[in-house]
Amino acid sequence: MPENQPPESDPFADLYGRLPDPRTTARADDAPPSRRAAREARRAENGTTDVGDTARRSPGATSSTPSPASPSGAPTPGRPARAEAAPRSAAAAADSARSSADVSGAAGAPAAGGTPAGAGRRTAADSDAPAGAGRRTVADSGTPVGPRRSVAAAAETRPAREPALVGAGSAGAAVASTQGAVASGSLEQLFTGQTTTHEIGHAAPEPTRRRRRVGPWIALAVVVLLVGGIAGGGLALWNTYGERVQAFFGGDEPLDYEAGQATGETRVTIVSGDTGASVSPKMFEAGVTKASNSLYKYMVDNNVAFTFQPGVYKLQQQMTSEAVLLALRQPENRLNYSVQLREGLTLAQSLDLITEQLGIARADLDAAVADPSQYGVPASTLEGWIFPATYDFDEGVTAQQVIDTMVARTVQSLDAAGVPEGDRERILIIASIIEREARSSEDFYKVSRVIENRLQPTNQETFGKLEMDSTVQYGAGEMGSGSVSTSEEARNSDNPWNTYMYPGLPIGPIANAGDLAIDAAMKPADGPWLYFVTVNLDTGETVFTSTLSEHEQAVAQWRAWCAENPNSGC
Repeated sequence: MPENQPPESDPFADLYGRLPDPRTTARADDAPPSRRAAREARRAENGTTDVGDTARRSPGATSSTPSPASPSGAPTPGRPARAEAAPRSAAAAADSARSSADVSGAAGAPAAGGTPAGAGRRTAADSDAPAGAGRRTVADSGTPVGPRRSVAAAAETRPAREPALVGAGSAGAAVASTQGAVASGSLEQLFTGQTTTHEIGHAAPEPTRRRRRVGPWIALAVVVLLVGGIAGGGLALWNTYGERVQAFFGGDEPLDYEAGQATGETRVTIVSGDTGASVSPKMFEAGVTKASNSLYKYMVDNNVAFTFQPGVYKLQQQMTSEAVLLALRQPENRLNYSVQLREGLTLAQSLDLITEQLGIARADLDAAVADPSQYGVPASTLEGWIFPATYDFDEGVTAQQVIDTMVARTVQSLDAAGVPEGDRERILIIASIIEREARSSEDFYKVSRVIENRLQPTNQETFGKLEMDSTVQYGAGEMGSGSVSTSEEARNSDNPWNTYMYPGLPIGPIANAGDLAIDAAMKPADGPWLYFVTVNLDTGETVFTSTLSEHEQAVAQWRAWCAENPNSGC
């Protein structure tokens, strides 16, 4: 701060001289006596006094913590006696009183002009600090001090956790809204760079509380859930369709086995009309190729044209597609005296394959099956007695020898399953229905249980009939229709295989049954099921239920699938 004497005509000279020096933090009242005497003289000429003195001398302007005074009425040590230097004018005293009342915090005795003076605060004059330190007075500017500066001055001297102001004006409201916060904008802060002229008199903002950063954690949790859901859904889809997708598009894993891996021996039957698309799955099921479309994709990618000749072929397992086509061209791999029959074929379908693969005339085969008794079969027909398997015969084999071999294989399977001789026909009837209705090895035993439950006398009284579509289709000649559903005409067809029309089992088997079906007919699974329906013909998913309402829901599910897959055999 400059030490030279300011000119007498400068109205801000006194204010400037009283400002604190930031280098020494000394108050203006600590200036040399000669300067203080000059200021007192000017106050005496103007007839004004310090706001702090006015507030202290105003009637009713009391303090909650009055300043101690010496017994003799002399000024308290440390408090300057400049307030006694000059008398006050009435107008100046009234203005000072109003200014003091504006900054009073508690309801007290009325100050001059009728404004309540706060009794809950200490003014600058009541504190131990020198009066007028860092404050403007009437004499300094020629106008009464407003509540803006008075609030700041009061805030500098009030104790911590001061009660809220009651009955104060706008200045009191400003102070009450900032309890516990020190008012900003003191002159000392102004000259030390801690505030600006626009902030003088305003309460300092409350310290910003550290907000918990919850938002980023919520966002992270949402991202984790989304990524986890996508990953889980993708994994489920891949587990379900991964092999098909990989097989269709090739994937990273090759569709063919490596050359030199071929081993063992297997049989594959090719029938008339087979193409690459139909032979390729057969090769996969026999263990010849690595995927169901390996052979077909190889033929498409390499533009291979191949005519498949009917017959039974002897091949190895784990062959390349190129090696498969080469083996099918070699005559020595075609077994001219071998035949392969699959499960679920009717007697007529089996005889057609025998004729095609062995070259035996169909008339000879019809004559061979005309009398079942010559083979020890207690039935009017050999339906269900031609066992599905692969047979090798010597050159010159007759039709009767072929049929005898196949019937003997059926008896062998019945004996292995523990079927009594008197129950052979009955078990073959049940096994043939199971073979046509079931879709998986587990379903074989469940379907067997449904048949047994519906054949119980109590259930027959409730349901009346077996109601198997496979038997109705057989009796109506719709076995080769390519549909699992029966037509209205078939259900109304009057024949002994129509289980919708007649109770109990049909009159005889409807197809040839394999070892699994015969075993299931002897050992049905435990369960209360009375209904079943295959709801997905591609996967073979079948729903077994014990009540009609549950069955109707499953039928609705099947119909919905058929609506989405109109050409899938519904």
